[in-house]
Amino acid sequence: MKTQLYCLMMETQQDLEFIDITQRVRECVVQSQVASGFAVVYSKHTTAAVKINENEPLLLEDMKQVLERFAPRNGAYQHNDFSIRTVNMTPDECPNGHAHCQHLLLGTSETVPIAEGTIHVGTYQSIFLIELDHPRSREVLVQIVGE
Repeated sequence: MKTQLYCLMMETQQDLEFIDITQRVRECVVQSQVASGFAVVYSKHTTAAVKINENEPLLLEDMKQVLERFAPRNGAYQHNDFSIRTVNMTPDECPNGHAHCQHLLLGTSETVPIAEGTIHVGTYQSIFLIELDHPRSREVLVQIVGE
């Protein structure tokens, strides 16, 4: 049994962006030379999620609308009130309570089976990094375990 860890670095371009990373995950599996096992695809961020879904433009727009209805950007969040918030503040802090709340629906990681040296996703399945906050640098870890 072997374990390989890869880090995908990417720059997001906009708030609430779905970035298809399926091919990049496939490339990690090929590089790992694991024929049978699994890949865990993990976002290192609390305002960027990893999910599997269909890469269809109208559906992606629908999903953006659902996330916005669940936790609207212009909603009232205590996390955004810098006059009372004292924890985890940074010099470039921005009001992003909505992004943290949207992340609750989505989560941090997905696990994908590997067989015959490739990931096995359904016909219409893609692996997405979902930017919930604003454009910035993001890291996605791909840990591959198998033989």
